[in-house]
Amino acid sequence: MKPTFCVFITMNPGYAGRNALPDNLNALFRPVAMMVPDYALIGKILMYSFGYIKAEVLSIKMVTTFKLASEQLSTQCHYDYGMRAVRSTINAAGRLIAETDETNEDKLLLRALLDVNVPKFLNHDLPLFANIIEDLFPGVGKPDDDYGKLTLAIEASMKHFQLINVPIFYGKIIQLYDTCQVRHGLMLVGPSGGGKTNNYACLQHAMSSLEGDESGPYGKVQTHILNPKCITSSQLYGDIDPGTGEWDNGIAQLIVENCSKDESPVRHWVIFDGPVDAIWIESMNTVLDDNKKLCLTNGSMIGLTSRMTIMFEVEDLEVASPATVSRCGMIYMEPEGIGLKPLFMSWMRKTPPSFLFRKTTLPLLETLYEKYIEELVYFVRWEVIEPVITVDNNLVASLGRILDCFFFPYRDTEVTTVTADQVEELEEFMESIFIYAITWSIGITCDIAGRKLFDAKLRELVGKNNKHMMPDGGEIYDYCYFI
Repeated sequence: MKPTFCVFITMNPGYAGRNALPDNLNALFRPVAMMVPDYALIGKILMYSFGYIKAEVLSIKMVTTFKLASEQLSTQCHYDYGMRAVRSTINAAGRLIAETDETNEDKLLLRALLDVNVPKFLNHDLPLFANIIEDLFPGVGKPDDDYGKLTLAIEASMKHFQLINVPIFYGKIIQLYDTCQVRHGLMLVGPSGGGKTNNYACLQHAMSSLEGDESGPYGKVQTHILNPKCITSSQLYGDIDPGTGEWDNGIAQLIVENCSKDESPVRHWVIFDGPVDAIWIESMNTVLDDNKKLCLTNGSMIGLTSRMTIMFEVEDLEVASPATVSRCGMIYMEPEGIGLKPLFMSWMRKTPPSFLFRKTTLPLLETLYEKYIEELVYFVRWEVIEPVITVDNNLVASLGRILDCFFFPYRDTEVTTVTADQVEELEEFMESIFIYAITWSIGITCDIAGRKLFDAKLRELVGKNNKHMMPDGGEIYDYCYFI
């Protein structure tokens, strides 16, 4: 065997520079172009491995879709069109060709592209993405979604949580389910009031209700929820005690470790409900990567099982690194998509059961909503200034909490039972109570000048007769005075 020699060249400050090197060594210092992976070639090889016959053509369409989306759609912190997004699409396409009877490969890839990418897009980007898909897949319709018993289970879960079956919200639950099939790490992103918590709660309840059903990947689901920002990074992942030199276990470490030791068919969702920042999220990159291992500073590694999913419930990803974003599937939930009325109708389902004694109580509340809420929320959003920006859904939720305080005495207890006559008496002052709740929920978030404008708008909606009798029957009081 011939010996191999390595030559190391060192340069000192007094050296004449690279121009003094021999010509055969100058080539070592020439700039080299960065290697860019050929996504189409990678996609073609992987799709052939899954059994696609038209893999070469389909891989080019897939890469073109991501290229056009990155150029034409808006720039958002949670958008990613890199290699991991391509790989997730291919995995989804492979799952579809194995689990469905569809033979049109264009339809299968189209559905995979929609299932992986549509959940993360904002509403105003969806039409643009639809146009891209229509241009690349002309005349190809998306295969019908058949989720079997899961559809009925989700509807039953909505009734269990007293939620309104809004098509957009139902679609987001299905998107969460689809994302869980191709990603072990995912993020529910969106402002407060968008339904992120109810989304995974409904899916968890629906999948758990199908335990024992072999028609799909269903079964009992356990959630492990923690707020990563309420504790330090050492308390989250564990650290060495400087006093004793012993290892102190972290909360996330113990949760992941206990879930990985569970050999039952129960699925575990570890949910980090809190802001994402570089202080703690970077330590999760090895967990979200294909390695699926939590690496600790003491050298130990905890591997995730196939039944474990890491979820993040966050408002935005302004400070998250691209490395973290690319490792997670994204489901973006906008409060505007659900709307205000479904939120109010869901609250009405949780009003005291005694309100059902009189068939006019709940319709009266709905009438008051139609008269005041949407117009006043629109007025606050566009006509006044808020020192602290709020979300429309949160204003309506605050209204419901104030009304709950007034409705609390009308709930049955162990010693008292509310009668229909008592509810009838409440109806006489329902609008007065409603105006009071509006004042201290919707109208209280604006500045001093805005409160005067809101006062005039509320009086306009109430009408000329904005004086309401007090319950004692004698004193006149102006409820708009609270502005």
